[in-house]
Amino acid sequence: MPTKHPTLAAYLTRWLADVIEPNLEPTTYVAYEPLVRLYIVPGLGKKRLDKLTVREVQTWLNTLVTLCTCCDQKKDHRRAEAKRRCCATGKCCKGYPSRSTIAGIRRVLRSALSNAIREELISKNVAALTTLPSPSKTKKKRQHVAWGVDEARKFLEHLRAEDDPLYAAYVLILVLGLRRGEVLGLAWDCIDLGGEQVWISRELNRIRGELLHRETTKTDDSTASLPLLGLCITALRHRQRIQEEARKAAGAKWKDSDLVFTTRNGTPIEPRNFNRSFEVQCRKAGVSRIRVHDTRHTCASLLAALDVHPRVAMRILRHSQISMTMDVYTQPESTERL
Repeated sequence: MPTKHPTLAAYLTRWLADVIEPNLEPTTYVAYEPLVRLYIVPGLGKKRLDKLTVREVQTWLNTLVTLCTCCDQKKDHRRAEAKRRCCATGKCCKGYPSRSTIAGIRRVLRSALSNAIREELISKNVAALTTLPSPSKTKKKRQHVAWGVDEARKFLEHLRAEDDPLYAAYVLILVLGLRRGEVLGLAWDCIDLGGEQVWISRELNRIRGELLHRETTKTDDSTASLPLLGLCITALRHRQRIQEEARKAAGAKWKDSDLVFTTRNGTPIEPRNFNRSFEVQCRKAGVSRIRVHDTRHTCASLLAALDVHPRVAMRILRHSQISMTMDVYTQPESTERL
């Protein structure tokens, strides 16, 4: 039985377990839980839920702007001694939370307190009455890292020469700007090679130890059909042949899933293994090391290099206005050709 006047920490623990986890998407719990554990509980957890004030929450939010998360959470201390490079050596890296992170923290607290009002534990939502603080001016902004057309071409040519079974996956990521989960969750029934269309409606992610293939939670624009360019169609037809060969070689061990990208036995590809394969191939191809997610920033340049009509590119890039597409099409990088 919960106590009549629980602390904020005790209430949040119950809220996550009884309200969020059983009723919302697994990704919601995964997003909320670390914000509660790493920020809200250490900062406000000892406060009594019914005694929490607007001033206390506002003061705490303001301190987050200059709170180095690396120092506070001892991230550098958890590294092997030889790999420590900042806070554990006395050199603060100024890893302050971004404005979006602080907004997320405030949003989680506001949601929790709204539920507390419904449960008649408090009478007002003090988090909703606070103002989002401005980020630290000394915060180091992470620069988007992306390949130029030359590096993207070099990477794809290397994969094609190696007959990499994931070549088509990298083509879709680079040319259509698909996310890792969208590519790994792509099924053949969502692809119309004859009609040159693909529907992005499912994604594959490992969440809390469980590999989940589920409907995407993105917006309607994200789940609309996307045009398949010639390069994508050729790569997908090649992928069909590779998968059929793997199916025959596996025999009775083959697991039918209808997924486009599978292991040699037909099982889903682990997201982390996909990342590792990408890193290995970057090294072999002799291109800059970037994250899989960063390939999305290369997409616009590649579309321009492929002479894709701006209206088609607008659909692929999921831009709401053609002017947004033309802005990236007129950048110097986009004038190169594959």
